[in-house]
Amino acid sequence: MDFLEICKAILFGIVQGITEWLPISSTGHMILLDQLVKMDFSQDFMSMFMVVIQFGSILAVVVLYFNKLNPFSTKKTPEQKSDTVSLWIKVLIAVIPAGVIGLLFEEQIDRLFYNPPTIAITLIVYGVLFIVMERRKRTPTIESFTALTWKTALLIGVFQMLALIPGTSRSGATILGAVLLGASRTVASEFSFFLAIPVMLGASGLKLIKGGLSYSASEWTVLLVGCIMAFLVSIVAIRFLLGYIRKHDFQIFGYYRIILGVVVLLAMFL
Repeated sequence: MDFLEICKAILFGIVQGITEWLPISSTGHMILLDQLVKMDFSQDFMSMFMVVIQFGSILAVVVLYFNKLNPFSTKKTPEQKSDTVSLWIKVLIAVIPAGVIGLLFEEQIDRLFYNPPTIAITLIVYGVLFIVMERRKRTPTIESFTALTWKTALLIGVFQMLALIPGTSRSGATILGAVLLGASRTVASEFSFFLAIPVMLGASGLKLIKGGLSYSASEWTVLLVGCIMAFLVSIVAIRFLLGYIRKHDFQIFGYYRIILGVVVLLAMFL
């Protein structure tokens, strides 16, 4: 096993862990990284790797929010258990729009939009939207998950459909949508985290099944290393984001997206 490939897998895991939860597009960053750091594996394996590495990020959410997401916890009152079940229903409702469109048009989306120009444009467009959104004077009307209605959850799911285009950011689209619909930054961010669980589990499972699970020992090793690193870094990234938004808004991520998008465009032209 080439030590250099292990190092590359660690790098991919770090980038995945950071960018999955910050509203700056993990898919966009992973595609750009793949353009710069080529791993010595087949295109089919890399296509699977870029998706399944997200499984490590999912585990971070499950670990950090296990009690909050567990409706069977003996530490919860009957009312709290009911609220947890209601939260899961809202998550599943919000998953439907992107799940349906993703299954129907996955190949077309991959063929048309998985390229640097699309990533650059979506980075800039949604960066501008984040800045505009945060400069509006607003008072959140949804400060808890119990105040989040099923209708609002479905509308957030519609926003999540936008993230099927690389560079948009799944967390960015859902956070932006939730905030525009009246959610506080914390509720918007955490709901985005929870939406990732069924979305990424489904995407990872489908990619593994389509690949036939017939990978070499080196390929399984690289995948495992990437997932572990994504898990560890995701824990740090999630805690950072929640701590950051308690005192700040999302504008800094908007500016970062614009700068990165411009850099990508300049690199293409130069």
